[in-house]
Amino acid sequence: MLLCGALNQTNAQDTTKVANQTLNMQYTEMLRKSRNMDGYKLINPNRLSALWKSTADTLRKERRSLAEARTKVNTLSSSLESLKNNLSSNEKELAESTTKVNQVSFLGFPMDKATYNMIMWGAVILLAIALTICVIQSTRARIEARYRVKLFEELSTEFQTYKVKANEREKKLARELQDERNKLDELGYRG
Repeated sequence: MLLCGALNQTNAQDTTKVANQTLNMQYTEMLRKSRNMDGYKLINPNRLSALWKSTADTLRKERRSLAEARTKVNTLSSSLESLKNNLSSNEKELAESTTKVNQVSFLGFPMDKATYNMIMWGAVILLAIALTICVIQSTRARIEARYRVKLFEELSTEFQTYKVKANEREKKLARELQDERNKLDELGYRG
């Protein structure tokens, strides 16, 4: 029993040491502590079981880690796809917004702002030129109208003067005619 207790204590120490070592170190340690007999190595079954347990634990741990990594890769992959889709839709929306911002509807036709600005400034310049021409022609017409009004007033004044003179002449001729008739009547009654 003492031998079994010593063996169990040795196995417990070996298991503790085994837990803190890598698989390669455990394998090397197991080979070092094994005995040679007729060209064969005799390996303590407890050490071999401990190595197998460590190997199985390591494999389970690595498989769990691999499964977690795969899950994480799948999650990241789906997240990446979602982000790519989101990015492409955002780029599409940005392109549409940029197009809307850079376009103006003029008379029901969509056109670029630069073209719209050229058309509008062209229209403003044409209207300014037309207004200038109208103002110049209007000014000329007013000057001509004043000149014609002045001529009319002079002519009207001359005509009024002529009328007055003609009226006086007519009255004078009518008096002379009356005088002559009177003279004729006097001569005609006496004779």
